[in-house]
Order: sequence, then structure tokens, then C-alpha cells
Amino acid sequence: MKKLINDPRRVVSESLAGFGMAHQQLVRVHTDPDLVLRREPSRGKVSLVSGGGSGHEPLHGGYVGYGMLDAAVPGAVFTSPTPDQILPAITETDTGAGVLLIVKNYTGDILNFETAAELAQAEGINVATVVVNDDVAVEDSLYTAGRRGVAGTVLLERIAGGAAERGDTLEQVAAVAEKVNAHVRSMGVALAPCTVPHAGEPSFTLADNEIELGVGIHGEPGRRRMPMATADSITDQLLEPVLKDLGDLSEEPVLLFVNGMGGTPLSELYIMYRRAAEVLAERGIRVERSLVGNYITALDMQGASVTVLRLDEEMTELWDSPVNTPALRWGV
Repeated sequence: MKKLINDPRRVVSESLAGFGMAHQQLVRVHTDPDLVLRREPSRGKVSLVSGGGSGHEPLHGGYVGYGMLDAAVPGAVFTSPTPDQILPAITETDTGAGVLLIVKNYTGDILNFETAAELAQAEGINVATVVVNDDVAVEDSLYTAGRRGVAGTVLLERIAGGAAERGDTLEQVAAVAEKVNAHVRSMGVALAPCTVPHAGEPSFTLADNEIELGVGIHGEPGRRRMPMATADSITDQLLEPVLKDLGDLSEEPVLLFVNGMGGTPLSELYIMYRRAAEVLAERGIRVERSLVGNYITALDMQGASVTVLRLDEEMTELWDSPVNTPALRWGV
């Protein structure tokens, strides 16, 4: 294993320290417990808190800032943060308007965020929770009950963050977040596994000519293993279940998001985007907004995912509204 690290036990803490130094105008990094907080929190608005295991950068710390999250709670690599990490993120960011927790559908995340929410409510803080479950690849896995939360999380945090900035109530922000979750679907593929630093070996094995279709962001098994194919063929096989699950999208506007898992060149992601856009156009589906790049990764996994979000006027307006975070920025 060759990685640019010092000690596997200090990967998260040293990465967070560097992240805080690089983006000190936007965020502040709190230690003991580890938190990423907005440098200049907005008073009187609903706060958004998310988090999960490290290793998916820029998710979630890279989305702390104006128009997205007020706090991110990083756990150890691929490990949920604990309730005693999450609770301070809630209490630190609450301005009296309530806190929305955005939680990816993994068993540890659900349990720990639920516990923290109960503790915060006992302190008189109004807390709501939305669970992201956009992965169409599998219904259940070793990590979840139901579908996993994957790349749709980025889109949900952006749009819900826009609703919070415009002054929506907690109930209204939660409703916007639930609407995004109901209209977004994703599916991913792995060409090669990732290596977790403290494990020192690949998280799973693939033959040289084999890929994992429907892989999860921690390397969870997908729908099937198959021989390596062309980019167009793989894109088609990712997109078909996504579109089938969303239903008829004819003449409807969508956001098309092609995401890299951390080890795939941007040039290859654009090849996949090109094919996905062609397929949507052939079906009379209008791509009105796009996102391409490494926005929710799995360490150094070679692979990608395709996400489609069915847009309406409100979601489009909120997507376009100003955002200023380390990883996503426009209109500011």
C-alpha cells in the first residue's frame, strides 16, 4: 500500500487539520470532538447538520458554508460519527429556528443521529431528520435496511441549504429535502477497489477484466459482477435502472450528475456524462442542470456513479441560488 499518509491512526485528524488551514475563510475545524463548522454562522435561520464516515471527501466537510451545511460531523474512515460528536454539532449551530439532520441510510448513521436528536430535543432544540436513500442498486445490504444514501446526498444538501438561506421554517426545509430525496436516484460502478488506510489492503477483490455494477460507497456488493465493458455500455447499464425507478420523465427537466469515486480521471467522467446526456436526449428528457466531478468519493476507488434528479421550478431556483463552500461555489 502506497499512500501519502504518516500514521493510519492519524489520517482523519491530520486531514481535518489541513482542511481547516486551507479553507479558514469559510470553515473552522473543532477537535475533541471533531467537527467542521461554518466560519460565520447565519443567525435566525434553520441549521443543517450532516456527517458520516470519513473517506468520502469532499462529503461532508467540503459542503459546510453559505447555502449548504452549518456543520459536518466526520467519523473515522467508513465509520459513523458517535452521538457525543453529533450532539455538539447540533447545539453549536442551533440559532432558535431548529436543526435539520441529513443522514445517509446506513445503520450506524441512523442509530447515532437518532440518539443525538433525542438528546438535543431533551435540551429543548427543535430537530427534524431526513434520511437519504437514492441508491437503486440494492434494496438491502449488510450496511442498511433499505436503499443506501449515496450521491443524491450532495444535491439534497445544496437544495435544502438554499431553502434554509431564503428563510424557510424547519418544516419547510425538511419538506424540500424530502422532495429532493423522492425525486433523485443513483447507481454506481467499481472498476477497482479502494484501500482503507488502517486495513492496508483492498476492501474487496476484482479480477483484471471484472467490474462491480451497483457497488456501494464503502465497497458494498452491487447487483452483479460482469466483464469490463466500454464506457457507453457501462453508462447505459447504470442509467437504465435509475430511469426505470424514476418513472416517465418525458419532456421533464432533470439534473444529471456524474460522480467520480476518487480514482477515476475527470476525462473519463465526461465520457460517461456525454453518453448519459445522449440517452436522456433520445428519450425526450431535458437536462437543465449538470454536475460532473469527484463530489462523494470512496477513498481511491476506481469507479463512478450516475445520478438523475427530476427538477421542478422550486428545486431549480434553489440549486441556482448562491452557494459558497470549499467544494461547491457559485453566485457569490
